[in-house]
Amino acid sequence: MKNNKVVLAYSGGLDTTFCAVHMGKVKGMEVHALTVNTGGFNEKEIDDIRQRALHFGVASYKCVDVTKKFYDECIRFLIYGNVLKNATYPLSVSAERMVQAIAVAEYAKEINASYVAHGSTGAGNDQVRFDMVFQNMLPGVEIITPIRDMKLSREEEIETLKNHGVNINTEKAKYSINKGIWGTSVGGKETLTSDLSLPEEAWPTQVTEHGEKKIALTFKKGELVSVDDKSFSHPVEAIQYLQYIAQPFGIGRDIHVGDTIIGIKGRVGFEAAAPLIIIKAHHLLEKHVLTKWQLYWKDQLAAWYGNWLHEGQFLDPVMRNIEQFLSSTQQYVSGKVSITLIPYRFLLNGIESKHDLMSSKFGSYGEMNKSWTGEDVKGFTKIFGNQTSIFHQVNES
Repeated sequence: MKNNKVVLAYSGGLDTTFCAVHMGKVKGMEVHALTVNTGGFNEKEIDDIRQRALHFGVASYKCVDVTKKFYDECIRFLIYGNVLKNATYPLSVSAERMVQAIAVAEYAKEINASYVAHGSTGAGNDQVRFDMVFQNMLPGVEIITPIRDMKLSREEEIETLKNHGVNINTEKAKYSINKGIWGTSVGGKETLTSDLSLPEEAWPTQVTEHGEKKIALTFKKGELVSVDDKSFSHPVEAIQYLQYIAQPFGIGRDIHVGDTIIGIKGRVGFEAAAPLIIIKAHHLLEKHVLTKWQLYWKDQLAAWYGNWLHEGQFLDPVMRNIEQFLSSTQQYVSGKVSITLIPYRFLLNGIESKHDLMSSKFGSYGEMNKSWTGEDVKGFTKIFGNQTSIFHQVNES
């Protein structure tokens, strides 16, 4: 038999605040708010979210930190695959939604809730991502989505909350901001257009660094283990430290334009200094230590993996198969990458690795070879181009 318990994926923002108030005060449900921290909240912010949730009358509040789980089960494969959606976006939000939805589903099982809820609208990708995980993990549990079902605008949410005695900072609510270890997304009136960029004040991190700074990232089997001479016990700590250094330069700001799961075009702003630097540095290192065909097949499978993840299919078993392939390519991806940070951009200077295949022992590109003779090349070229030569001779007329 169904009970009255509902687990709400709760971030403390406008949408999830509306869901908590609506389901609790209007629908009379027993709301259990769960914040799933993927590296975007500090202790004070979590405490503030807890106080607000309890003030709004939820039956219980809990926060679970899945930052390291997020890295271990998802982010590291995005790094291995150098995944950038449309060559731009590091899947900051789409990736974390998967681990958040899984954590909510696990909590719903733990407390035996008959309902789960999320604050997604009916016009974006998140509704599919949450629904997909809940349907796979919680068969028979009903999914509640007040904002999607009631077709509410942000202005209508704010007005309804005011009528229930909940005051919202309308200036802050102008932008929807989602922060996690793999980047921060920013949505607002400008991203609803095709021609406007986000104003400076909309970016969560302001630019305070104006010079140049040289840093070095060290990778071991594809994973970031140190920044400069500072080593870390887990890659999550290295990512956070790099973000602390690089974000004040305004690096990693961009607006992603993509095709949504539901078939419409969408724009979202994001700032992701550490993710972009790590992916580009890792990719440069791979270009030195992997073979041509390793790089080629990695590109094919990683692009597909990133797109399937973006579309909410993280639980598809084929994803585990591709993860094993990506992991197997990282055996020799170890070395140091030199980088220069500059306001709004960065330069990859070069790499050092004992696995570097660009070795003068075998020759210098465009200058001298040490592995073959001119006669070897003549014979190779004749055989290598033989079929094309036959084609043109047969079809000369």
